[in-house]
Amino acid sequence: MDISTVVLPVAGQGTRLLPLTKATPKELMPVFDRPVLQLAVDEAIDAGARRLVVITHDSKPAIREFLTDSPDLVQDLQAKGKTALAETVKATSAERWCEVIFIDQPEPLGLGHAVGLAREYVDEASFGVILPDDCILGEGCLTEMAQAYRGGHMIAAMEVAESDVSKYGIFQPEGAATGQVVRSSGFVEKPAVEDAPSRLAAVGRYILSRTVFDRLRSQNKGAGGEIQLTDAIGRDMADQPLHAFRFSGQRFDCGTQDGLLAAAQARQALLQDVQPTREATVSDGAVAGLLNSMAVGLKPA
Repeated sequence: MDISTVVLPVAGQGTRLLPLTKATPKELMPVFDRPVLQLAVDEAIDAGARRLVVITHDSKPAIREFLTDSPDLVQDLQAKGKTALAETVKATSAERWCEVIFIDQPEPLGLGHAVGLAREYVDEASFGVILPDDCILGEGCLTEMAQAYRGGHMIAAMEVAESDVSKYGIFQPEGAATGQVVRSSGFVEKPAVEDAPSRLAAVGRYILSRTVFDRLRSQNKGAGGEIQLTDAIGRDMADQPLHAFRFSGQRFDCGTQDGLLAAAQARQALLQDVQPTREATVSDGAVAGLLNSMAVGLKPA
């Protein structure tokens, strides 16, 4: 199935990346040849998205500027004979690929609150959510999930070391936690190692039944004084099944400097392996990204 509507929550302040994010949104930090946000948009479109609902903040106007047309820049590049670069810039306009809706989240009230703001723009029985901070390289994670999705709520999952379980929401499997799709009875949020029901951790890709919006509407604040999406999913499990999905790609936490660097190195290796004849183009893109933290790349075919 295609995921027609995908929600992109990008209103966060990026405090873990300060001072880099003092002026530039974390979503526009480069992963070698393109920004984190572009990778998320590409993944959404690959999964069939015809509508992107971007939950942002008015302090981050660069998000809107990046995702919309830049006719003056394109015209200037074309006039200088830089046709390939002009096409690269044009490809970053998400509006060329699907409908884009921007919603302001005026206060940092949590991921659940951000997703809930998209309610009136989701017409389908289910929808996707991508957290751009969780950069997943390789096969499109949301596309893989869509192929396995059979209803209810599905969240991307990966095995983590015992020493790391206290950093994640951990699935509580029903039976053995084997196979790519694991039926689960809930989460344990950041448990101690001895209390963890598994080592299967949730990461930032979701396919959700729109019934979650009813739960979010009445959801009380949870951890950190915020409205937690996982709390609403947990309350909805009386009516909707929950599955963890083991994706095939490699995940990087691009909300940290170490994660950004590791993701950039991995993407560089991936591009040079798959496209060895485009070394000059990739190098140019990387330099541009390092200069302005807003590197761009061609939309994949």
